[in-house]
Amino acid sequence: MTASSVGVDWHPEFIVIGAAKAATTWIQMQLQANPAIFMPDPEPHYFSREFDKGEDFYASFFSGRPAGGALIGEKSADYLSHDEAPVRIAAMVPNVRLVVQLRDPVERAYSDYKMLFRRGTVGGRPEEYLSSLNSPEPRFLNDGLYGKHLSRWFDHFDREQVFAFLFEDVARDPEQVVRSTSEHIGAPVLFDPGLADKHENSSKSPLLPLPIRKALAPLKDTVRPVRGTRLFEGARSLLARQVAYPALKPDLRERLTEFYQRDIELTEALLGIDLSHWKVPASEIAA
Repeated sequence: MTASSVGVDWHPEFIVIGAAKAATTWIQMQLQANPAIFMPDPEPHYFSREFDKGEDFYASFFSGRPAGGALIGEKSADYLSHDEAPVRIAAMVPNVRLVVQLRDPVERAYSDYKMLFRRGTVGGRPEEYLSSLNSPEPRFLNDGLYGKHLSRWFDHFDREQVFAFLFEDVARDPEQVVRSTSEHIGAPVLFDPGLADKHENSSKSPLLPLPIRKALAPLKDTVRPVRGTRLFEGARSLLARQVAYPALKPDLRERLTEFYQRDIELTEALLGIDLSHWKVPASEIAA
């Protein structure tokens, strides 16, 4: 299949660009519940790490869109922090609408750490990964430098093309988040209350022990049809356990809050929003 065979109108009209661990999957599920919108389930990552695979690879994600003019979009949570994503997207779809989600960068960094700890990708304590950008996983800190990344996006897109909401907005007023997002991308508003409290990739969900997950990995496609059934979930619940994550110590949290201070101020200036609650040291909150 080639890009031309998919059709001339397959290009995305909106893109959810991140940040990772800031409710990107939640907003994707809400938008996918709207029959007027088509979004592929997997993240293409085309404008970031998969760009060398070419436009035909990207077009393949949209081959299943329904006939009849559904609004086309995609979500790849690593776009926001990727150096080349803005210029690549601007070259293909200069008028695209962009959706950005932001979360307290300290909480986002720790949540990202917990996700990879949960997967077995990292095994050390938070201090090994969250003390410096020179850590084995610099993305933990780098991805929360929203002001730095947004500055790069605004070099290629007008401010009105970008809609940003906060992670805490989802808990406070999820319906308004969906409404504002839908209006920004030009879609009729549809809010699914059944998805309001659903959080995919939650660090609180019980998980099978890593050795079992590795052993079952080759069977992933085989068991997919029975996932979610009572029998499958019952068997899984017998083995799944809550993950015990190493704690983010108060002194490290304090250093991280200081690390992000200037970038938060830049983010405030770029977006015209108040993020002062992100700049309060943990010691002052406790007091």
